[in-house]
Amino acid sequence: MSRKHYRKPILIFVSFFSILILIAGIYGYNIYSRMYSPNVRLENKETVFIHIPTGSSYSDVVAILVSENVLADTVSFRWVSSRMGYPYSVKPGRYKLTNGMGNKDLVSILRAGLQTPVRVTFTGFRTPEQLAQRISKQLEADSVEIVAAFSNEELVNEFGFSTETFIAMFIPNTYEFFWNIDADGFFKRMKREYDAFWNEARIEKAKKLSMSKTQVSTLASIVEEETINRDERPKVAGVYVNRLERGMPLQADPTIKFALGDFTIRRILTKHLTVDSPYNTYRNRGLPPGPINAPSISSIDAVLNYEVHKYLYFCAKADFSGYHSFAKTLTEHNKNAREYQRALNRERIYK
Repeated sequence: MSRKHYRKPILIFVSFFSILILIAGIYGYNIYSRMYSPNVRLENKETVFIHIPTGSSYSDVVAILVSENVLADTVSFRWVSSRMGYPYSVKPGRYKLTNGMGNKDLVSILRAGLQTPVRVTFTGFRTPEQLAQRISKQLEADSVEIVAAFSNEELVNEFGFSTETFIAMFIPNTYEFFWNIDADGFFKRMKREYDAFWNEARIEKAKKLSMSKTQVSTLASIVEEETINRDERPKVAGVYVNRLERGMPLQADPTIKFALGDFTIRRILTKHLTVDSPYNTYRNRGLPPGPINAPSISSIDAVLNYEVHKYLYFCAKADFSGYHSFAKTLTEHNKNAREYQRALNRERIYK
């Protein structure tokens, strides 16, 4: 057989093999493109967060991504999700998407549940409703469940509190949570933070005051309401410690406002002092049943490190600076009080 006849089958084989390589290359490139090519397209942003609620299905996730308009190509995302088994392992949470992210990275994060934590800050609050409102705006935890817990005697007892003292467990600060934490998880985390806050040094100082941790928080909550000035809080705390040691009623105006359920009152009148409540510290000696707010760390430490002095009285200064005039005798205090009352009258503040 001539060389010419051998050449023809070889050329056909080479051509066929080349076509196969070309097809494989195109197929491989297509797979690579679907997996790794940028598919997260964000307008004028480098990152965005999506929230996948608890109980969401794969279809829900796709709907969220579409509604947030973060995918350049939904079909390729579905294809990669299917190949990586994501439709069967959806995990709720808050996820950070980066501009230019490919489908493989995106699906890997979602499938593994690699959430980005939320930094949650809450300052002092007076009611369960206020706490629930602030938390539910930042986390998935149900606000109704948070509020209901405060009146659930069995639940609060499990954490070592009563319904009157449960608010003390929530130390105002900044914490990191996973977005999809529920109310029970939130409470358990707050209890761990509470236990960590009450270290040996603070517990020892509370013992020297002959107070429990919740009693310290109760007094701190009153100090918190009395002055907005942190540098004055230890001095105010010292007044109340002196009164407690002498068996005098605290006569703390903030407890009257709490008993009346009205913190908008700017001037406590004689009629207010008759309110029938265990929180009325004009009628009842000693500390009230529990905190009237969630006191700040500053106020708690002000009680634990109260200023030692002989003052038994204090009254807001007439210059409305937020600071107070302190007195050792009732005569001196009444003089300060009259000066402040005249200032209230000048400003036409009668209630």
